Amino acid sequence: MVLFGFGFFLMVLRRYGFSSTGLNFLLIVLGVQCSVLVEDLLVLLRVEESGGGMESLAKAVMSMTAVAISTGAVLGKANPVQLIVMSLVELIIFYMSRYINRRFLQVPDDRTLMHVHLFGAYFGVAVTSRFPEPPPGLDKNRSTPKSDLFSMLGTVFVWVFWPSFNSILAAYKMEAVLNTYFALAVSAVTAFMLSALTSKDGKFRMTHIHSAVLAGGVTISYTAHSIQHPWIAMILGLLGSVITILGSHCLQKCFNPAFKLQDTSGVHFTFGLPAVLGAVAAVVLCVVEEGIATQWDNLSSLGYLVFVDVGAFCQTISTALITGLITGLILNIKLLKTVHVSKYFDDQFYWEFPHLSVGF
Repeated sequence: MVLFGFGFFLMVLRRYGFSSTGLNFLLIVLGVQCSVLVEDLLVLLRVEESGGGMESLAKAVMSMTAVAISTGAVLGKANPVQLIVMSLVELIIFYMSRYINRRFLQVPDDRTLMHVHLFGAYFGVAVTSRFPEPPPGLDKNRSTPKSDLFSMLGTVFVWVFWPSFNSILAAYKMEAVLNTYFALAVSAVTAFMLSALTSKDGKFRMTHIHSAVLAGGVTISYTAHSIQHPWIAMILGLLGSVITILGSHCLQKCFNPAFKLQDTSGVHFTFGLPAVLGAVAAVVLCVVEEGIATQWDNLSSLGYLVFVDVGAFCQTISTALITGLITGLILNIKLLKTVHVSKYFDDQFYWEFPHLSVGF
């Protein structure tokens, strides 16, 4: 899912296909090794307990999802060295964020990993804000029908395997798989409906489908294992798709120009906003479930649950934004040979094309 799915999911630029898939592969395999080593070091330092070989590998791959998401925000603007540095820094910071949530806020380990979408999206947005804007006349940051087709192929692959992603570390795997599927199915239907309704000529837009069909899986990631009724999962999938499509309109027209952001793959509204919605929904559902179980007699316990969940959310997003801004500044030092804006979104500066005289 992470290698094939995200590799093709990021293939949205017409002249950046080799780097989108090839560099994603490099970052994932390198990052998984580093992630396993970091976790093993924490076990040796007795900071955390060993979870076994396969569990450690699963956590490493899930952690690398944050890097894959952040890469989508800086796609085409960072060179391979910058991407490697960003990946290693982000992995270490994400582990620190998870440790704070687990140690001081007593958040379960599997729940800390579900912050991966939130952390990856806002870390990437913060990093890309430190890169110079491309010139207005640059046309290499557009997609083509071919690149959209490959990107949609990656989206479908991620969509199919998302239930296994949400359930791999869950205590109740069957519930997690079923609820994730319901949320994804509803978000896919909603994406097609809203895409037709929001376009002037009533046609589907590939950018809407490409982003919003995954929103349900992101939104339900926090609560997939605990939801007992399918209609709750369906509502979350519906809301996730709505917030993604409406967010894409608002962010691209208002937020991004105001803050001079260029989120290349739209990770903010594809992963960031649904993750925020999912975190809020997790707090609400947890309070309602606990309140019904105690017949609303123990309000102090409910307040503590809200404090823990909101605290973990605020800590994660603030850490992602602050460290992302710092990382973006580090990546733009001369030592890392920052890419000139005229060379953005082009494979020819990193890959050989012996069969082509100019571009492709």
